[in-house]
Amino acid sequence: MYGKMHSTCLYGIDGVIIQVEVDISNGLPQTSIIGLPDSAIREAVERVRAGIKNCGFTFPLQRVTINLAPADLKKEGSAFDLAIALGILVTSGQLLLPQDEKLLLIGEMALDGSLRPVNGVLSMVDRAKREGFTAVLLPEENAGEAALIDHMNIYAIRHLNELRQLAAEHSAADVPGKDQPLRIQTLSPLLKATTVAAASVPDHLPAEDYADVLGQLHVKRALTIAAAGMHNILLIGPPGTGKTMLIKRLPTILPFMTEQEALETTKIFSAAGKLKEPGSGLIRRRPFRSPHHTISSGGLIGGGTIPKPGEVSLAHRGILFLDELPEFNRQVLEVLRQPLEDKTVTISRARAVHTFPAHFMLAASMNPCPCGYLGSDHPEHQCTCSFSRIAQYRAKISGPLLDRIDLQVEVPRPKEWSTDAPSLSSAEMRNQVLEAHARQQQRYGSGYGSWNSELTGSALRRFARLDSASADMLHQTIETLGLSMRAYDRILKLARTIADLDGQENIAFNHVAEAIQYRNLDRPQITGVG
Repeated sequence: MYGKMHSTCLYGIDGVIIQVEVDISNGLPQTSIIGLPDSAIREAVERVRAGIKNCGFTFPLQRVTINLAPADLKKEGSAFDLAIALGILVTSGQLLLPQDEKLLLIGEMALDGSLRPVNGVLSMVDRAKREGFTAVLLPEENAGEAALIDHMNIYAIRHLNELRQLAAEHSAADVPGKDQPLRIQTLSPLLKATTVAAASVPDHLPAEDYADVLGQLHVKRALTIAAAGMHNILLIGPPGTGKTMLIKRLPTILPFMTEQEALETTKIFSAAGKLKEPGSGLIRRRPFRSPHHTISSGGLIGGGTIPKPGEVSLAHRGILFLDELPEFNRQVLEVLRQPLEDKTVTISRARAVHTFPAHFMLAASMNPCPCGYLGSDHPEHQCTCSFSRIAQYRAKISGPLLDRIDLQVEVPRPKEWSTDAPSLSSAEMRNQVLEAHARQQQRYGSGYGSWNSELTGSALRRFARLDSASADMLHQTIETLGLSMRAYDRILKLARTIADLDGQENIAFNHVAEAIQYRNLDRPQITGVG
């Protein structure tokens, strides 16, 4: 007796369709699972055996072989339990499923036959739709997440007994194992009202607002530029000047994600098991990830036997905030260099190469020196660090990584403490960002990305042209400061964003000058070293 079901598993953050083949033959009672299963899949035998018996079915006292194809692909997780259980019941002639739909089966089974949710359902169902499946049967807790994929019939159950009860309504036999199996003519009674309406984007902003930050108008200007073009930014200043406070409010001025961006981000969070409310629709607000400085390279980039997404992928289309940047292990920071350039993370293993999306804005903060008070004009807090200690402290951040940070901004102690001092609110800053972003989308269409920071090669030369005076000043700056060609390109992109914020189609001299002055750490007189 031979039967075949279809299930799926995660491979990285993408779903992969797996054929669950069941063969039942005469021989000593034994059940084996082949096809490179992990421990959780091998243990499915005992879960399925108990679940089938506790639902009133009969587990075959024969030789049962279950093959997960393709056999050369390493598989992990508990999403195959339902497919294995139904494969055994259908192959042994105890149950008949309807043949009018191409059905995918997902779900972990408890010992009593109830179903438990699994991670990564959004990616799994999305893959199934692209491979021609029309329906999916899965645990009720996963139904809202699965319903985010259009044009798929979602059948949700809480217990295997629901299939038994449904079959009994249409079958001539009340007891399985007789001449006629329990027959399910249609799954439609199991269809839950799981269609999730398009998530409405809230008009209000979070409680955190830039209006709470007194003064620091030049830093707010830099943050507005960073948000308008998705440029990387580093804030440098003594303790207590508001660096962390300023960066944590960045999400309040960023545009909401597009439909495609929201789907990409939600799939990553689903695969990582971090989707807090699966039935609430796609994630619309841009992610803000702030890992502790003790994080490992694998935690930041992703890893594992079958690699899982790390913090850079969880920050996809959002912000990765590294507070106290020099406190991070230098080797950990160095792994950021590739994703900052390529917007993806590539992890190689013996059997496969995995590529995760990692299109994020890097936001970081640091003290100017080990004691933190270099450049502080406070009479009680004078810097006591030697030039060699400062150089050693700064050396924790490599030149190539620093080269990839577009804005390096000093955050001094605020001069004005009055609440009546002029201050920009998140709403005002966000309006500027939205206008600049709209100009970029209109200019680039669908061919060059959505942000100025994505411009490369000929597109950068085409959309970020300089007049002769601006070009001469930029070339002279590059020669004087010894900047790299990467820094040259990033200054161009920054000037393009500043022009967009000013509503100008052409980059002017003052736009380039402002972009150059944000390269603070490239100027020896600012660093205090040498």
